[in-house]
Amino acid sequence: MFRRLRRMRLNPVVRNLVEETVVRKEDFIYPLFVTHGSGVKNAIATMPDVYQLSIDNVLKECEELESLGISAIMLFGIPAFKDSVGSEALSEEGIIAQTLRSLKKHFPHLLLCVDLCFCEYTDHGHCGILNEKLQSVDNDLTLEILNKQALILAQAGADVIAPSTMMDGMIESLRKALDENGFSHIPLMSYSTKFASGYYGPFRDVAQSTPSFGDRKSYQQNPANRREALLESLEDERQGADILMVKPTLAYLDIVRDIREHTLLPLAVYNVSGEYAMLKFAQKNNLIDYERVLLETMISFKRAGADIIISYHAKEVARLLRNE
Repeated sequence: MFRRLRRMRLNPVVRNLVEETVVRKEDFIYPLFVTHGSGVKNAIATMPDVYQLSIDNVLKECEELESLGISAIMLFGIPAFKDSVGSEALSEEGIIAQTLRSLKKHFPHLLLCVDLCFCEYTDHGHCGILNEKLQSVDNDLTLEILNKQALILAQAGADVIAPSTMMDGMIESLRKALDENGFSHIPLMSYSTKFASGYYGPFRDVAQSTPSFGDRKSYQQNPANRREALLESLEDERQGADILMVKPTLAYLDIVRDIREHTLLPLAVYNVSGEYAMLKFAQKNNLIDYERVLLETMISFKRAGADIIISYHAKEVARLLRNE
């Protein structure tokens, strides 16, 4: 005898009518890594189908993204040179500032999000100015250069600024700097709960941002701490963040749910490089029904409470949704 739950699953039309969680191509932001030069498309062994691209190839990539219905990107820069303070990130001719101006000209309707950090730009690979005595990032000095970087990127055409340094007070400081310089309309999508995770390995290959010494545990979130993870995001909300974020995602869906239940702000998740690489490895070795597992994974992010998904899988998901 069929009972209530089975009755609601038997007919496929009924199943679709009562489906609670929906993944849309509009939910995605696609990360892009930009480097100097022309005609550059450098493959990354640990991240299949992800490349370091020169600006001309970024433009070609964005043509494909628009054709797939993906309307938002996140830009990461690979500088021509690195120094102790990440000087290229503080230049109007830095790689991301150049990219923003070009994209605004050719793709005026594309949402241009920019990662705001210094790990790619510093010769030591940490996320700001070092305090030599502590052998860690100097919080307040880094806030000063974050403000400078944010204003350069806002002037170049950034639509959304996403600070990822995990500095105390970064949202309050950035909001003040943007507001006082005529950019009060630009949202801040904070990496509000960013864990000191082992899932970032492949990203550091493509962004060339591996620390030259130590790790980032003195400023990124401890993976063991659930209450602190919630506190981090709620503090950034108090300081004025417009969108909160959890990074990584797969091992932290409990944190996504915790934050979702304590805020009304939009919530993003970053489906990071290690998570991407694991699925691609499983696909390459025929270990799983890749497309089915990919969509199931994205559904889990939405079901946990995410509104926005930053993912290297975005193009694949858009193609799958188009073919449904």
